[in-house]
Amino acid sequence: MATLSNAWRPDDLWVEDALREATFGELRFIPYSSNDVYLARLSHPEHGEGLAVYKPRDGENPLWDFPGGLDRREVAAYDFARLLGWPIVPPTVLRPDGPRGAGSLQLFIEHDPSQHYFELREGDAHDEALVRMAVFDLLANNADRKGGHVLLDPEGRLWGIDNGLCFHEDQKLRTVIWDYAGTRIPEKWCESIACARDAVASEASEAAALLAPLSDPERRALVARCEALLADPVLPEMYPWRCVPWPMV
Repeated sequence: MATLSNAWRPDDLWVEDALREATFGELRFIPYSSNDVYLARLSHPEHGEGLAVYKPRDGENPLWDFPGGLDRREVAAYDFARLLGWPIVPPTVLRPDGPRGAGSLQLFIEHDPSQHYFELREGDAHDEALVRMAVFDLLANNADRKGGHVLLDPEGRLWGIDNGLCFHEDQKLRTVIWDYAGTRIPEKWCESIACARDAVASEASEAAALLAPLSDPERRALVARCEALLADPVLPEMYPWRCVPWPMV
């Protein structure tokens, strides 16, 4: 996939509409995933051809601790990142009319698969972006941040993909991004977190509609995680229980 190029870009103002409206073309199965995943070639009458990652709900393997519908959590992760004002999750939408049934459709990010987290953490060029992703995962309660779920695009920006195991009401944080434990969170980020917390807590806000796939306990837990981090704005140390995913890449 390192040689694949995508004419559609995350910053294109029309990209969400294109993902929702485009016609599906060729589907290429992506192996070695826990659930069915496809690279989809899309066609739009105004914006031409683009690439996206399609995850049909019917292709999910049942989990004991997460209910079905991980595609909705993928979209909720994107919407939560937007509430924070942090462009770290590629544009993601629901497609009820997918060729394999309803599922999530996420813009494909051009990347070199060899440049995963364990390579990107070397040096300090990506420290700020990785700290921000660690904060996002802590708030979203991401239970599956593997090294290969951190992508570097051609413009040098980092993106977090595979966010389906987020927002559980119980503590589920499992991530490989522990190198920045003890890092204090900038005040500007705290302001963004406070705004997102208030939006999620307000049932009348746009956020309530965006995060509708989450249960009431999950939304309350999200608010509580925001409040806890604002009270002590420091990335935590590794927990004594299981706190890394497997495999790690």
